[in-house]
Amino acid sequence: MPKEDAKINCSTFQKQESVIKGITAEINNARDVLEKVEFAKKLQEEVNVLLSCPDYDEKSTDCNNCHFIASLREKTARLIMKTKKLT
Repeated sequence: MPKEDAKINCSTFQKQESVIKGITAEINNARDVLEKVEFAKKLQEEVNVLLSCPDYDEKSTDCNNCHFIASLREKTARLIMKTKKLT
């Protein structure tokens, strides 16, 4: 079954999604933990753009979906950064 891309009707999300997917690919292709951590820091910065969006509307399904996805990615970035302490 093919994977579907997120269909969130928001120009900010669409712009950030492209950047975030690129950083995610870099994390997945990183050679070692330290390189993954550096990309995770970039991921967190880009995700924070979505989490601090000035146009956020709690009544909007698109905004709620965006924040949900961004929150998961932010948690992922934090977990990757914690791995540095384990090495």
